[in-house]
Amino acid sequence: VPSHECEHGEVVALRYATPDDLPAVVELWNAEAGPTRHAGQLPEATVLVARDPHALVVAELDGSVVGALIAGWDGWRFHIYRLAVTSGHRRAGVASALIDSAVERARALGAARVDAMVNAENVDAQGFWRSAGFDCDTADQRWSLPLP
Repeated sequence: VPSHECEHGEVVALRYATPDDLPAVVELWNAEAGPTRHAGQLPEATVLVARDPHALVVAELDGSVVGALIAGWDGWRFHIYRLAVTSGHRRAGVASALIDSAVERARALGAARVDAMVNAENVDAQGFWRSAGFDCDTADQRWSLPLP
């Protein structure tokens, strides 16, 4: 997973999460992620990383996790969810870099599209997903990006 230079000139390292990252990732989800029906928990994150070590991508700056995204492939659909970036690093390209890494993984695995799971009440996030090229399928409440 490549590094990303933020709009402020900082270099954020994108990498796959390790078990040591998981407490910080869960804290990030619970502090910074938008509305959700079920807050992220350490046992679930631990199972995720053990089952698919490339499913959880973190953005790290100066040794701290400043962003995270789950990018999961079930062999049929490619889903991204639990996107969170610390408030001090928003609008600097961190979320876009995480999305780009997920799209690269989806293409490498042969996915035809990427679906983003976005809570319908998370109005603030909807503009971001639209600007990232995703369209909302209102019938399924799924934000999708077809891949060429």
